[in-house]
Order: sequence, then C-alpha cells, then structure tokens
Amino acid sequence: MRMRGGKPILLLLVLLLALPWQAAAAEKIRIGFIYDLTGPFAAAGAVPAKIGTELIVEMVNAKGGVLGKYPIEAIFADAQSKADVAINEAERLLNAEKVDILAGVYSSAHAVPLAGRVDAQKKFFWITVAISSAVFKNRNLRYVFRPQVHSDQFGLLSTQFLAEFVKPKLGIDPKDLRVAIIHEDGPYGTGVATSNEEGAKEYGMQVVLKEGYSATAPDLSSLVIKLKRARPDVILHTGYNPDITLFLRQAKELGLRFRVLIGHGAGYGQIDRLIETFGNDVDYIFNVDPVAAQLLDPKTLAPGLGDLIQEMVQRYRERTGAKEVPPHTSMGFNNTWILLEHVLPLAIQKYGGWDAEALRQAALDLDIPVGGTLQGYGVKFAPPGHPMAGQNLRAFPVVMQYVGGKTFIAYPTEIRTIDPVLPLPPSSPFAMR
Repeated sequence: MRMRGGKPILLLLVLLLALPWQAAAAEKIRIGFIYDLTGPFAAAGAVPAKIGTELIVEMVNAKGGVLGKYPIEAIFADAQSKADVAINEAERLLNAEKVDILAGVYSSAHAVPLAGRVDAQKKFFWITVAISSAVFKNRNLRYVFRPQVHSDQFGLLSTQFLAEFVKPKLGIDPKDLRVAIIHEDGPYGTGVATSNEEGAKEYGMQVVLKEGYSATAPDLSSLVIKLKRARPDVILHTGYNPDITLFLRQAKELGLRFRVLIGHGAGYGQIDRLIETFGNDVDYIFNVDPVAAQLLDPKTLAPGLGDLIQEMVQRYRERTGAKEVPPHTSMGFNNTWILLEHVLPLAIQKYGGWDAEALRQAALDLDIPVGGTLQGYGVKFAPPGHPMAGQNLRAFPVVMQYVGGKTFIAYPTEIRTIDPVLPLPPSSPFAMR
C-alpha cells in the first residue's frame, strides 16, 4: 500500500523508537515468589523469608541485575496459609503473569502438591524454605530444585545431639532416655516426626509418646495431659506458630515438666515473637534449623560472604526494627542468592538463556563447596534417578539455643558458640522439680 506525505517516515521513526524499549523489556528475568503473607504461617517465618528474598533481589538489581545486565522483576504472591490458594497463585504466576521461574514457598503442605504440578508443566521451580522430604522422595522430578535442608535431616540431628549430650549433661544413658514426639499432622510435621522416631530408635531411646495434631487445633490441653502421664525427659516438637504458642501456654498452665525441649524450625525459629509472648520462659529452648547466617564465623565462609551477611542483617533491622534476625530471613536471602548469583549466570553463559531446560542443566552443574554459601553449606543437587533428585545434598541444619534473648549455636560441636545448657535450670517454669 502506498502512503502519502510524511507518514512512511513517521511510521519508521515510531518503530525505531519502540525497538530499544522492547529489547530492554525482554531482558528482564521474571520470577514469581510465593510466600504466606497472611494467615498462621506468616508469623511462623514466611514473612521474614519474604523480606530476605526482597533484600537480595534489591541488592542484585542495584548492580544492574544478573551478570550486571539482566534485572530481576520479582512478582510476589500471597498463599494466605492455604494450599488451594498457593496452587491457584502458582497457576496465575506461570500462565497469566508468564514468569520465567517460580520460587519461594514456605509451607511443605503447599510445596508437595506444587512440585508435581509445576514439574508436569516443565516449568522451573526453586524452593527456598519448605523442608518436607516428601517434596522429592522417589518422585524423580526434573525441573524442581531445593537448596534448602530437608526434614529427615531435622529429625535425625536432634536425636544425634541428644545421644551425644544426655549422658554427660543429664547423667542418663541414651537407652534410658524418655522421649516424646509431638507434631502438626501435615507433611512438614509428619516428616520431621518420622525421622525423630527413626533417630530415637537408632540410639535406643524410649519413645514414650508420639502424637500428631492439627496445626489449627483450638485446644491442645488433652495432648499436654498425655505428656504429663508419659513423663518424658525430652520433648521433640514440630509445629508452626499459633499451635506452638498454644502448646507452650497450656503446658505452663497445666504444669507440664521436662528436662529438654527441642523445636524444629517454623515458630521455634522466631525468637522475637517467642520472647514477646513468653518473655524469659523460652530461655534454654533448643531449635533445629538452617543456621541464621550472622551466627557463623565469617572466616569459615568464602571471601566476601561475611560482608554480604552484615549488609543483610543491617537492611533487615532497618526495615523491620527487629533486634534478632531469624533463620528464615537467611533462608529467603541465601537460597535466592544462590539462584541469582550462581544458577542464572551459569544458565545464561553456558546454556544461552533462562528457559526451564537451561536452568535445569545449570542447577545440575552447580558445585559449591561447604562454606560457599551464606548459611555455611555447599550446593550439589541429587541427579535424575536419585531417590531425592533435585534436593541439595550438601545442605545441613544446626541446633541452636536461646539464652537471655539471644541465639547461639549449640551443635555441631565444631561450630558451636555456646556450651549447650541442659537440663532446664530451676528458673524455668518447665523445669523438673
């Protein structure tokens, strides 16, 4: 068609001006992050994890993005502490928002069904927080990866810690130790409790009670009464947040006594909230979790990571006003950092982009030694055909203890910052009289 006057020139100018903008927009890497920003999981660690993720995205974008030239466009979705909402939000992010990567996820109850759905669509899914071993075990997923620790490690570590310390600290042989295992009955709690039981049996400990409950239960007094009858020396507890608060409150009201309480992440990792609710009553409680990065000796980490941790802590405190930085902040920050600073650059430089297949190959190639991440562990993903294909085989949790409103590393012995205190001292309302 013939065009009159200056219209061809005008049209050409419009097209030329549009091209650079379109190219720049195409260079953005779109990542959809799912966290529970409302509901009971929000206070159990999901919000601090989301903030940690935001901080590292902001810091990477301030330097131009991945490799200094590919900005991250982060789209955050609220799962509302509901599995059906998490699934719907994942579908929206992948199919309506057209994100390149799905990431985040706090709850194992969300991660287990999401993993299968996302993998079936051949979309790349990067899990930063949820720990259930059931996400990967014997599923041979191809496009789902998790740098995070898995639940079997949580449960086994707490029993290993007890086996090493109950004789010198409590004067009790492991075979005479009375252990109670209580847990929320979702994939998270059930997974940790199962490995608790396996570890206890391995060391010959007496499991005097093992019981699950709904994380939304309005009353746990019957469970507390069962614990009083069972008379455990040690309680191993896996819960979220409202249920942990309810248990501790009713345990105090009903006069439950024990020598040691070990929690496993979630609400037990939120020391500021525990202190706000219970004050000094939470002193000397233990928590198994991936370590809060600021507790590590920077000399044991790769060069530059100590400075990065300091910046994370400073930014988190400025944003929240909190004194203590919970482990979930490190999880959101560190595990997103691994994606942005290691997986994506490798995918772009070696495999030509950030489509799901390039990201999968890059993740499988990743080989970070111990000490190479902000939380101290390394990264090497289990390959296809492995029973835990997609799981980081170099991740590990630690045992932490709260004393005087501060967090210390109690185990492993090689990196501990406190000689663990057990049994509970007489000042504790839960101490055996």
